[in-house]
Amino acid sequence: MSTPSNLEAVMGLIMHGGDAKGNAVEAIRCAKAGQFDQAREYLDKARKALNVAHKSQTSLLTQEASGDSVELSLLMVHGQDHLMTALTFIDLAKEVVEVYERMDQLGG
Repeated sequence: MSTPSNLEAVMGLIMHGGDAKGNAVEAIRCAKAGQFDQAREYLDKARKALNVAHKSQTSLLTQEASGDSVELSLLMVHGQDHLMTALTFIDLAKEVVEVYERMDQLGG
């Protein structure tokens, strides 16, 4: 069974990874509406949430690397999925925001 510290780290992956993805989605919505300053603010919030999630992951990796094995659970898998989805979505959101900005600059 996961220790309380592991559970905290796993929940950090889930919560902050989800926040990161949600902020990336909002960045795209703002860019689509021509609100590019807000889109960049949401991308910044997404990166900050991703950094917090990544710290949770790092704590688990450090524990494992030190010889204290980390139990694999469905919550752990779910947390890792949130983190990886957020990473991918943020990268995609950056590109989409740039495309909307270029289209706006070209009058399209």
